[in-house]
Amino acid sequence: MNISVIICAYNEKRWDTLVATITSIQKQSLPPYEIIQVVDNNPDLAVRIRAQFSGISVVENTGPRGLSYARNVGIVHSTGEVVAFIDDDAMANTHWLSQMAKCYTDKHVMGVGGHVTAVWPGGPPVWFPEEFAWVVGCSYRGLPSHTAPVRNFIGCNMSFRREALMAVSGFNSGLGRVGAHPVGCEETELCIRVQRYWPDGILLYEPSAPVQHIIAASRKDVRYFLTRCFFEGRSKAKVAQLVGASAGLSSERSYTMRTLPSGMLLGLRDTIVQRNLHGIAHSCAIFAGLVCTATGYFSGRIGQRKSIAVPLPTLQESEAVYKGRR
Repeated sequence: MNISVIICAYNEKRWDTLVATITSIQKQSLPPYEIIQVVDNNPDLAVRIRAQFSGISVVENTGPRGLSYARNVGIVHSTGEVVAFIDDDAMANTHWLSQMAKCYTDKHVMGVGGHVTAVWPGGPPVWFPEEFAWVVGCSYRGLPSHTAPVRNFIGCNMSFRREALMAVSGFNSGLGRVGAHPVGCEETELCIRVQRYWPDGILLYEPSAPVQHIIAASRKDVRYFLTRCFFEGRSKAKVAQLVGASAGLSSERSYTMRTLPSGMLLGLRDTIVQRNLHGIAHSCAIFAGLVCTATGYFSGRIGQRKSIAVPLPTLQESEAVYKGRR
């Protein structure tokens, strides 16, 4: 199984973690077919990476800024049967690729995603609920504890058959992070399109293919938590506009009706039984996060009445930009 690994970066603030990311991929028990480092509109960073590493392809995105567009540039450049994505602030387990490769022996598997463990500086905030680990791009309570089909993956740790990505035209540039702006859901929308293209296809969550995600100290702030929740709601509204609320919110309904109430009850139990005040803090954070996410969603839906349609996927445009540079 030939697996291309794509890493995207846009500035040098994460240089140390980027070096750790690339190094972790170079030390895989199943060597990657190729490592593609996409640099988003930052020629100086591209020069620095080329000087530091050999044996990897450094590709520059000179088109519109943004993670979705940069990933599309990486897809165009890739040649492996499978394309895997990892963030520039994450480190892969030694057997990350080998565990993913095993899943692709089933021809129905169109994509594989793994567990993402949060690595907090000094530990997580005492109030932070595990149910909202997605706020910092990590696996959260409510995900399967064993290998199982899922609707979508976490962007920090995911892979797809290259034919699947090409067939659905890659990531939608109207969704996803641009710079440090806390928006997302491009992975969710892509996964839904893949599953619609292949109704019998499977997107498989494989916990034994983990990565560690380094969390910036600035993300321990309550303001970041609430802001990220709000923009997640706005992003979900865009996804619902594109694929319909039924598909766009299918996992969120179970999460809201089961996972979050369960988390709040656990927090209250810890407070009462164990006299642990952190429990009530967790419960309050869950409630606040839910309110902010819902507010973002409904404000996004209202705003759609006056907005233009979300742009179509731009894999073809990315290919034109890349080939133009060649």
